[in-house]
Amino acid sequence: MQRGDESSVTALYDRHGGAAYGLAYRITNDGTLAEDVVQEAFVSVWKQCGRFDTNRGQVRSWLLTIVHHKAIDAVRRRTNRPERRLPDGPEEFVDGQARPEQLAEMTMDAAAVREAVALIPEEQRKTVLMAYFEGLTHLEIAERMQVPLGTVKSRLRIGLEKMREYLRPRVLE
Repeated sequence: MQRGDESSVTALYDRHGGAAYGLAYRITNDGTLAEDVVQEAFVSVWKQCGRFDTNRGQVRSWLLTIVHHKAIDAVRRRTNRPERRLPDGPEEFVDGQARPEQLAEMTMDAAAVREAVALIPEEQRKTVLMAYFEGLTHLEIAERMQVPLGTVKSRLRIGLEKMREYLRPRVLE
């Protein structure tokens, strides 16, 4: 992509499009809006591919972070915001059109993330779930949990650090 090869975007979409859509849908709770978010995210990836640094993480994480931010922006732009439920299982993160090897990889990823979330203390877990699965802002989380904004930020940072520690060996396997 950094060399201007447009087919690399297709390859990236083929590999991670299902996960990107699943994340966007989980946050927006709207199929059409989720499709728009994914398209916008891939355009952004193409335009900003020069910023990606392999030393800082994997391309999948970078892409899904962009999708997450775009989805939250889309939800904020909407005037009415219906309640979204948390996923019951890893199959809800998976695009039905994905290939079997993609389904297996995404299911394992989702299971590992759910395990990591389950291992962190309850208040950190609630904060992480509200931020990443409900798409709430830090301020909205603080209001809902009736805690200071700084507490929300600390819980989120510490919870994500603990999850990263748990997931790191699984990524290297």
